[in-house]
Amino acid sequence: MIEVIFIIYLLMIILVGVMSNKFVSSQLDFLLAGRKLGPWVTAFSERASGESAWLLLGLPGAAIAIGYGEIWAVIGITIGIISSWFLIAERLRKETEKFDSLTIPDFLEKKFNDTSGLIKIISALIIGIFFTFYVSAQFHGSGKILNTIFGIEPLYGITLSAIIIIIYTILGGLLAVAWTDLIQGVLMIGTLVVLPIIGLIELSSLDQSISELLTFDDINKNSLFAGLTGLSALSIALGGMSWGLGYFGQPHLLIRYMAIKSVSDIKKAKWIAAFWAIPGISGAFMVGIIAVGYFGEEFFYGKDTEIAMPLLAETLLPAWVAGLLISGAVAAMMSTADSQLLVSTSAISEDLGLNKIIKTTKSDKLTNTRFITIILGLFAYATAMYSEYSGDTIFGIVSFAWSGLGSSFGPAIILSLWWNNTTRKGIIAGLLTGSIVTVIWGSNDYLQSLVTERLSSFILAFLAVILVSKMTKKDKIIRANLKNETSIQSGSYGISYSSEQKEN
Repeated sequence: MIEVIFIIYLLMIILVGVMSNKFVSSQLDFLLAGRKLGPWVTAFSERASGESAWLLLGLPGAAIAIGYGEIWAVIGITIGIISSWFLIAERLRKETEKFDSLTIPDFLEKKFNDTSGLIKIISALIIGIFFTFYVSAQFHGSGKILNTIFGIEPLYGITLSAIIIIIYTILGGLLAVAWTDLIQGVLMIGTLVVLPIIGLIELSSLDQSISELLTFDDINKNSLFAGLTGLSALSIALGGMSWGLGYFGQPHLLIRYMAIKSVSDIKKAKWIAAFWAIPGISGAFMVGIIAVGYFGEEFFYGKDTEIAMPLLAETLLPAWVAGLLISGAVAAMMSTADSQLLVSTSAISEDLGLNKIIKTTKSDKLTNTRFITIILGLFAYATAMYSEYSGDTIFGIVSFAWSGLGSSFGPAIILSLWWNNTTRKGIIAGLLTGSIVTVIWGSNDYLQSLVTERLSSFILAFLAVILVSKMTKKDKIIRANLKNETSIQSGSYGISYSSEQKEN
């Protein structure tokens, strides 16, 4: 029965892509769904894309491995989701339409009049590098679930997921991705709400009390600070909460804000997203805790803790319900992988200008963009196969990619929208600092023991944008004044205003 439900679900996803294809006739349609998404589709699409394999597999697994100290990640993630919608969504929607931007790098380049092209080049490289790891984590997760439930070899599970994602992404672009995300978002929230409730009911029927069942054998896992005190305890809390910082700079989430039909729709969408996040994130944490209570902590000794969710669903639920919820888990991975694949495609086709190099006509651009999507999908597939055999965890891979993207783009986006003194060189400094610090910090065990790279890279990138902007503000004013003088001498006051606006 589980197999039948899962196959029906996959066929439904492909059908959505086929149906969406007839609505795609331009780059705007393919990359931003023509800026016509409604609030419900936008909110569920953003949530489904934001919470990938790491939420349904990685977070429950981390809760088992770390214990109640992982609650700080739950708090940070929830705050980050809500803050991103309330601080960024509305302003970014206005600004990107004002500058007629299809991508985040394109928006930053136009807003800061970067004639050198450095912002786009650096941004595209950051997206390409870190999304390779991110997409590989989703394929990796798909293979893990299919292996756990159906006994399918990870090689075949990864291959099946990759084929389906590539097909419906090239057919319908963001429109297909957004509508499949709506379906997937419903399944995901169902999984994260239903499974913990059923698990608690099941635990209450056992001889031991729930409080005893949900207590770890390792006393440090029962502590919110992993048994640590002082600065070490503070590091645990800040490290977990730092997950929330990444939401300000994930390109595959930010394009949802750009694609919504109108600014007024954001007021409804942000509340929908918030009410999804609160039970969704806490539910994922509880899945791990309940799995320990039901199977026992010793059950997971020497085993992969990231199989807790599908294992719990298969054990506690009727086959057809388990099939739906497990489909929701695979949905989480697909909805993130397709979005990241789309953003990576836009980075190469639009931001690196590959479409301009190859072809110039409207139809050829769309064909080239779809071809790029296929190539990137195959490259991500190869990377996923490597990560499968290297033994990397989904949680660790996503943490690295999340940090690189969030710290590179997060400070740049926040300050470009809220601080008028931000300069072009400040943005470039922030992009470079966020990505470089992530790589250096994330590869050094000692630095990570002090504080996670998610926090250090974001703070340093934020400071880099501010400090460099302050240092180069004088140059910006001088250039603006020179342009004003030139415009006044030519009697073209309209051009003067436009030039100054571009500088800002």
